[in-house]
Amino acid sequence: MYYGYKISDETAALARQAEADCKEIFAKIDENALICSAKVLSAFQECMVSTADFIEVTGYGFTDSGREKLERVYAKVFGAEDALVRPQLMSGTHALWVTLGGLTKPGDTLVYVTGTPYDTLQTVIGITGGSRNSLMSYGVKYEEIDLKADGKFDIQAIKARFSESFVKVAAIQRSRGYAQRKSLTIAEIAEAIKAIKEVSPNTVVMVDNCYGEFTEDREPTDVGADVFVGSMMKNLGAGYAVSGAYCVGTKAAIEDIAERLTAPCIGKDLGANFNQLASFYKGFFMAPGCVAATLKSMAFAARMLELAGFDEVSPRYDEKRTDIVQTVNLHSADKLIKFCKGIQMGSPVEAYCIPEPGDMPGYEHPEIMAAGTFITGATNELSCDGPIVPPYTAYMQGGLTYDYGKLGVMKAIDTMFDR
Repeated sequence: MYYGYKISDETAALARQAEADCKEIFAKIDENALICSAKVLSAFQECMVSTADFIEVTGYGFTDSGREKLERVYAKVFGAEDALVRPQLMSGTHALWVTLGGLTKPGDTLVYVTGTPYDTLQTVIGITGGSRNSLMSYGVKYEEIDLKADGKFDIQAIKARFSESFVKVAAIQRSRGYAQRKSLTIAEIAEAIKAIKEVSPNTVVMVDNCYGEFTEDREPTDVGADVFVGSMMKNLGAGYAVSGAYCVGTKAAIEDIAERLTAPCIGKDLGANFNQLASFYKGFFMAPGCVAATLKSMAFAARMLELAGFDEVSPRYDEKRTDIVQTVNLHSADKLIKFCKGIQMGSPVEAYCIPEPGDMPGYEHPEIMAAGTFITGATNELSCDGPIVPPYTAYMQGGLTYDYGKLGVMKAIDTMFDR
């Protein structure tokens, strides 16, 4: 028994060792959380957030001062000119579809400089899926530049391509998705943006920032990105936002994106808040601490898995983290399935359910997904998923608090070893 919770002695011993090894890492995570918290608190104070900003506005949503102020808070925290923060944006994929659709027109060229994006974006763009409504079906031209073998940007190839002919939008995917590469740091993203802007200053640089917010003390707009996009059910919702997504960037980019979301005659001016403003404000306020808890949970998980004999973890427990995702190659479908079942068993909601692999819309291979979360599908809560295909990689993320994340990871390891 582990303080009254059923954890084996073997796993509890590993946990004590892992926690001791992570002590210095945890201190660095806490330091970063303080920096990000100071940014958020300053923005709330400077924008004069009040209880009146939490009031529901119905119908068209005209003159919703709370909605407008929230978007000013986002813009200020991220050093951007403007922001779009809406419950009408249903997910990160939806926000990216609206963003790319708003920034490109038929005949424009979109280039992903991080190689092929993750599964759902491939359908959005038109690389796969055969949708009659993809970007490519509308006449947007698509190209991609692969990362180098070491997972870094191919700066030489980027400069050569962007010097050749005009590219309307350069897209960067910060997180790894279901690829085996490492996620990209802000310093690496800064290098790529500098290379693009040197040869093509009018190209709009868009960063898919999902899973990355507040993991470092800078964000993509701090290093020259024109716009970045993310989901409220990931880092910035902190378990409070029940849906929604955001875009921040230049005023021109946000105007184009808003008109794609609504209509050219409407833009940002309309949109009922569905009584979500209080949860959006509070989620954003709590996000730096929630992200820190997640980063600690994932560093702890990485060290636990290493000590348990799984050395193909990424990132390693003592590596710099730039998103909340932790992967481990388990090299066994059985172990992947059991690990995900353990995460589900360690969840507060529907812990009695048993996840099984199955087909998922937008994904090529059968997937197993474990997420006993308060907000359905929220990946800032402890969850784990992966495609049932070699090397049978578990993609784990989330943890609203470190204590709950720690207990969930221990339960997953116990389940995987049948303890």
